[in-house]
Amino acid sequence: MTNYIRNAGKTWTGNEIQNLGKLASGNTPTRVIGFKLGRPVAGVYAKASELGISLKPVNRSPRNNSRG
Repeated sequence: MTNYIRNAGKTWTGNEIQNLGKLASGNTPTRVIGFKLGRPVAGVYAKASELGISLKPVNRSPRNNSRG
């Protein structure tokens, strides 16, 4: 479990911030974002809030397609 929070308490790099934005816009669950970045979920929430990045899932229901 140590690898999961390998970056806890460390300064966020530009690359990590960019990846956070990409993963959030791709509708990636917050726990998965934390795992991929090696950050605790609370840290992901805090940084996203600081940067104004929404972590709320976007509704991508298959019923919302354009086939009439």
